[in-house]
Amino acid sequence: MSESSPVLNLLASGLQLWVRQQCDAVESLELQLHGSTLGLLRGRLEGVSLVARRVVYAALEIEMVELRSSAIQVQLGNLLKGQAVQLHHAFQIEGYVAFTAAGLGRSLCMAQWRSLGDQLAESLLGLSPLQEVRIERDRLVLQAQGMACDTLPEAVDGHLELRRAEGEQRVALPSDPNIQISEANLEGRLLQLHGTARVSP
Repeated sequence: MSESSPVLNLLASGLQLWVRQQCDAVESLELQLHGSTLGLLRGRLEGVSLVARRVVYAALEIEMVELRSSAIQVQLGNLLKGQAVQLHHAFQIEGYVAFTAAGLGRSLCMAQWRSLGDQLAESLLGLSPLQEVRIERDRLVLQAQGMACDTLPEAVDGHLELRRAEGEQRVALPSDPNIQISEANLEGRLLQLHGTARVSP
């Protein structure tokens, strides 16, 4: 259970600032601390819950993020000086992220992700460049040069793969060893990914 106190409120503000600094854009951000002032004074926070909407991280548009962290070791020195929170120890987070088809399409056309979008189109359609991404019912549809391919997102060995709805052809997306995807699905016209991640300072 979270405790309301000036110190925890100050830490919440510092953590929000840190999260926003990691992102290109954040439309809304709700952050809740779990722990006590006494625990915090000893340098330990029991965890943080975060809900954010319309986030842009590393040029990737994310519609929704819901995360919960494990216990976090924090240093109060810089915080009390009004500076951003400094993290000195790694911690675990679990939760999910959701993408709209339009957001994915725009992201995969950005310079940072264009080669990935073209690789997906080439691998699954035999054509590039990728022109459009749509979600139709329970399919993620990729389109290039007027041709379309229905795919199904799947979590395989901790990473994301797209499999052609007809047949077994599939392509694995690049993965970060610190991120483990446990579930991938299409629901409510969103691509939803559930998993865990290790966050290092």
